[in-house]
Amino acid sequence: MENPQQTQPSDLYSVIRDMSAQLAVDRVMIQQLQKANQEQADKVKELEKRTCKVDTLKKQLQAQESELQSIKKQTDELKRNKEVGQVAFSASLRSSDTYIGPFNTHTPLVYSYVISNIGNAYNPNTGFFTAPVRGAYHFEFYITHGESSTGTSVVLVKNKDPIVNAHEHQKEGFGTAANGATLLLEAGDVVFLRLWEQNVIYDNENRHSTFSGHLLFTM
Repeated sequence: MENPQQTQPSDLYSVIRDMSAQLAVDRVMIQQLQKANQEQADKVKELEKRTCKVDTLKKQLQAQESELQSIKKQTDELKRNKEVGQVAFSASLRSSDTYIGPFNTHTPLVYSYVISNIGNAYNPNTGFFTAPVRGAYHFEFYITHGESSTGTSVVLVKNKDPIVNAHEHQKEGFGTAANGATLLLEAGDVVFLRLWEQNVIYDNENRHSTFSGHLLFTM
């Protein structure tokens, strides 16, 4: 008599067939998942590449912006140097017949008749030239005592320090003298001329006594 619980070969084949079919389905699903994972990984890599490119572009843009700022700064500096580099003046003591002095003390001279004042660094109200920028400046001055028997003596002064002097003394006729110097000035330094005590200086419409200066180059 047959055992009712004994598995028939046809049933075993059916189970194996079903398992094989399921394995095939699982294999297909695994392949699809692997493909999807690979595609996702490729997308991630592509995104990483794009992110890297974006970061690189950002760095390049920042470098370009920094370079542009540097160029703008240099351009502004060149413009500023060009503007302050245009500094020159000439002025005569007076434009009419005038004697100044003698005084009992050293007296600053005001060269009030402006011939030129490029850059407006010279003040005809005070006689002071104020350096607008650090640089080398050249100054010249010419003086006369007219027909006075009193001598003329004028000194070029930087801030409070006497630099060079021009002196002339003769009893008759026009006596003239001149001097000049190149000075290294800081922005804000003041240069002017001072009449020595007990001396005179003369000028008229011919402008015998003049004060001139100009910026040679910035430093």
